[in-house]
Order: sequence, then C-alpha cells, then structure tokens
Amino acid sequence: MDQNLLIRILPLLLLIAVMYFLLIRPQRKKEKELTNMRSSLKAGDTIITIGGIHGKVVKVKEDSLVIQVGADKLKMEITKWAVSQIVTGKVSKSSGATSSSNSSKPKRLKKEDDGILDAEIEEVQPSDAE
Repeated sequence: MDQNLLIRILPLLLLIAVMYFLLIRPQRKKEKELTNMRSSLKAGDTIITIGGIHGKVVKVKEDSLVIQVGADKLKMEITKWAVSQIVTGKVSKSSGATSSSNSSKPKRLKKEDDGILDAEIEEVQPSDAE
C-alpha cells in the first residue's frame, strides 16, 4: 500500500520540482537583479522608466527619484520601482531606440523611385467666418 501511494505522489512531486526550476527560480533571480539595479541608482545616471520616459537622475531619495527630462529640463519625481533600465552609452539599433542626440530631430523622407512624392503637412489657418 505504501509503494502504491508513493507511485501516485511521485509524478506530482516531479511536476512541482520542474515548475520551481523553470518558472519560480528564474523569476526570483530577475526580481533580485532589478532590485539591485534600482538600489544602485545615483545622480547622473540616465534611465528609462516602465512608461518609456527617458531621463537623467538628479536626486535620489529613499523610495523615489527626481529625474530631468526633455529639452526644457523638466523635473519629475518618480518612484524607484518605475525604473525599467539604466542606459549606458548608445542604445543598440536592435532594440529600436536611438541615442538622445539623434532622437530630437526627425529624419527627412526621400523621394520614391516610382515618381510618388511624400506629402508634407501644411498648417491651416482658422477662418474668421465663424
């Protein structure tokens, strides 16, 4: 009877062990790395938030950061858990992002070979008829 019970429980125990090593352990490792990265933030680091905001850390508080964003140097206070990654140097092209010097100016579109030109948007002035 004891051996029959062991044979029934063994697949369940193996399933739990596999789930631990394939799902739970890697997730904990990733969370630990994120926590270490967020705790090591210092003034001067360039970061990207989980919302996609790029900024430079100005001040580090206990649970929050003050970051500087945009050309107007707007300061925002965010919580530390909102930091997605620290940017070091130029971001690779494979991630789809570019360095901050290239992202401020849009690229010009070139003429197509088949004679179709790209349209330009013109600003429309409101009429005084209203």
